[in-house]
Formats: sequence, C-alpha cells, structure tokens
Amino acid sequence: MIVIGCSHADGNGDDQPTPDADVHPDAQLPDTPTVDATTYRYLCDAPIPTGSPLPTAPALPVAGCPSLVSGTNAITTGGNERSFILVVPADFKPDEHLPVLFMWHWLGGSAQDFLDKGSIQIAADQQRFIAVLPNSKGATVFGLNLDTKWPFDITQPQSRMAEEFLFFDDMLACVEQQFHVNDSCVSSVGVSAGALFTDQLAQQRSNRLASFISLSGGVNDTIIRPWSGAAHKLPGVVLWGGDGPPAMDGNKDILGCLGLGMDFSVASHDLEAGLVSDNEFLVECRHNCGHVEPPLEPPPGESKYAAMWEFAMNHPYWLSPGDSPYLHSGLPTSMPQWCAIGAGNSIPRSGPGCPAAQNPCAF
Repeated sequence: MIVIGCSHADGNGDDQPTPDADVHPDAQLPDTPTVDATTYRYLCDAPIPTGSPLPTAPALPVAGCPSLVSGTNAITTGGNERSFILVVPADFKPDEHLPVLFMWHWLGGSAQDFLDKGSIQIAADQQRFIAVLPNSKGATVFGLNLDTKWPFDITQPQSRMAEEFLFFDDMLACVEQQFHVNDSCVSSVGVSAGALFTDQLAQQRSNRLASFISLSGGVNDTIIRPWSGAAHKLPGVVLWGGDGPPAMDGNKDILGCLGLGMDFSVASHDLEAGLVSDNEFLVECRHNCGHVEPPLEPPPGESKYAAMWEFAMNHPYWLSPGDSPYLHSGLPTSMPQWCAIGAGNSIPRSGPGCPAAQNPCAF
C-alpha cells in the first residue's frame, strides 16, 4: 500500500487559491486518505480521495467555444484569433476520464512540429491522454525585431503575460466543456522557449495545473522572469543538456540567437532553487548533448517521451505538498538513468549517442 497524502481545499473560490499548509512530504495527517497506487497504471487513474483539494475551473471564453475537432482548431481569446492542435486517442470513448497535457513548442517550431517530433498521437493512443498544442502569437523583446514566440522575459508587459495566460484558460475551459476530462490531472509541458513560458504558467496557474515539465527552460532574475512561487504546490521535471559555459556555437545559449545571453544550465539551476525553496517535488534530468532534442531511449514499443507523459499522469492535483508516488516507489524504469529525484542528485549522461547536430536557433 503506497500512502499518498492530500491537503484540503480552502474553498475560497478565488482565481488564485491561498497557499497550501506547510506539510512535510512524509507527514501523515490523521485523516490522510490512502491510495494503493499499485492498483492503477497511473495515479491519475485513481479515484480522488474524499476531502482533497480541487482545481479551479476556468470561465468559458467571452466569445464562446468553437466546436472542437481532432486537429487544428481556431479560438477567439482576449480579442485575438489564435489556434491550437487538439489530439485525442484514435479510439477515444466518450466516457473516458482523461488527463490533459498542454504542449508549448520551441523557438523555431510550431504545434505541428511538436505533434510530429513528439509522436504525440501515438503517445495519446498508448497512454490515454488528451493533448493541446498551442501555436504561438509571438513576443517582441525590448521593442526590437526579436521574437521569442512566447512571453517569458522581463521586458514583456503584464498585459502580454495575462493575454497568454488567458489563452491557456480559454483552451482548457473549452476542452473541459466538450470532453469528459480528469481536471485534477492537467499538466503543462514546454520545450526551450516553450519551457521558459511553461515555467511562468506553472506559477500563475498552479490553481489549475497539477504538474509541469520543463525541457530546456528555466528562470532567472536578469533576462527571464524569476520563480516567485506557486500558490498550490506542484511537482515538476527540470531537464537540460548539461552544465558548463555556453558553447561557442550557441548550443546551450538559444537566446544568443536573439542577441541575448542566457545559459539554459544556469536558468535550470535557478528554477530548481526556486522549487527547493518552495519545498516542491522535482525530478532532475541532465544529459550531455547540449541544446538539442533530449537523447531519450524509451522502452521497446513506447513513444519517445513516454517517461515525461508518465510523470504528468502520476502526479494529480490532490497530492500533498511536496509528495510524489516516486518518493515511495522510486523513479519508473521508463525514466532515463540520468534523471534523479531532487536538485543536484542526477548523474549527468556521458558518452556518445547524442542526436545529430541541429541549428540551435531552431530549437
């Protein structure tokens, strides 16, 4: 029996909930429910324990929801026309209660690129989730002709940040309106520029997100907005391509493509420091290939990023602050050997076998 603690909802109904009580991950409250996690493939499949906190449902868009279809959808949000790709299992059943994963693309990519490179349809079919892949509107830095695709830097006005957070709210509201989803298992995943935005979204929408996955992202207090804390504690994966000074070819310094200096190893460490100070659960993953697609080697028959999606579906919203089934059972075998629980605990990948070199300004 794996004991999974849960905190209690404050019930205030505000858009941003009050912070969770300061509960040590291993603390056992008198009325803490227990879940036998071995009964379920993923913890998100388990019934929500009585008395657990529930996420705050977003309001429907002012302009209303489109009739969603598998594939590309247009939506009016904040007065803007935006688009996203919706992925549901090919054999989706109307009574399925599925998690939702938002996937934010990289600097030189698009929602379609994420769909293709990540084999998202195959993953959704195998692991049973709904994916939402937004297309970027663009974000101008320092008022210059520098487009980071997503807003995440200190030059972005708060109105631009709020616009993108509303885009997330409206997509989620429409998916929840038209599909029978598990709203306690909504996660955000970002790659590179998309990860830098995900790390901001995780803070501002922790009342709706159960977890987040940062693939070559991070925070700081110089160029990127810092980690200022999440009201509802949420676990995360922090993955990047190795430590050390940025390579001369920009392999670890994608903002150098925009004339801005930012080392993803530094930004990822800064993100970890923020999570540790908040007593958040994290899995750290460090490879040695620089700023390229991670050299993941999934088990036979599984999609490339199966371990990442498995993390999202094993960390529902109702977990106690700082808790994780991985603290009780260890990392699943699908996780790379260069991942570990906690900041600074991973053994970086070594040796050859990195993906073929690519233009870092496209990733």
